[in-house]
Amino acid sequence: MSTPILLEASGLEKHYGKFAALGGVNLKVRANTVHSVIGPNGAGKTTLFHLLTGTKSVSAGRIVFDGHDVTREPDHRRVQRGMARSFQVTSLFLSLPVRENLRLAAQGVAPRAAFNGWQAPVGARALADVVDRVLARVGLQGLADTPAGNLSHGQQRRLEVGMALAARPKAIFLDEPTSGMGIDDLEEMKQLIQSLRDEHTVVLIEHNMNIVMDISDTVTVMQTGRVLAEGLPHDIRSDDRVRAAYLGNMITGGKA
Repeated sequence: MSTPILLEASGLEKHYGKFAALGGVNLKVRANTVHSVIGPNGAGKTTLFHLLTGTKSVSAGRIVFDGHDVTREPDHRRVQRGMARSFQVTSLFLSLPVRENLRLAAQGVAPRAAFNGWQAPVGARALADVVDRVLARVGLQGLADTPAGNLSHGQQRRLEVGMALAARPKAIFLDEPTSGMGIDDLEEMKQLIQSLRDEHTVVLIEHNMNIVMDISDTVTVMQTGRVLAEGLPHDIRSDDRVRAAYLGNMITGGKA
């Protein structure tokens, strides 16, 4: 039996003057699935993420998340509703320890509490249970007191996912989480993302086709600001329209 729809976008458009970055995108994301969005550079994937998570405003269309119309809500309100996002470019507090990065992310759901400089982060404000649980989930327990800037690239990417998880989201949006990773880090990140669907819904932008095809429940292919195709990974792999658009033979062997 299929799970309920957690996120639905209808007729999403984003215009910059006469240029249409998105030209009417429809998307349905089911709860507790990994839903990947792929496509060539300039297809509109990141713009779609911006609109869904509220970091940019829509020109037209509607977004419903967990039964709420969030189309005009700001990004921080969507975080409070259960959306969390990691970005394509690593965005961490590099001088702070791993644990403190996660604590700030956990308290960011209630921003006034997160940045209350008059009280030390002790007791309930330390959110130790949440932080410890996330540290274990992303495999960084042994580096909890290490400044984030001292982590390897792969460890930083896992910390970014952890910061999104620390907000206890219903849906986590990952933008190119494997970008720049070596082979060992790739496998760890792949396993991490795959495990998230137990408690979360994952919306993923990813260029590594092997990972997309291995872990996705649904794949949406975008081209020039529109949805070209959508379906199960094996259907997308063999779709002639997708091959013609940008993947060619590379869909069976790596990045595109």
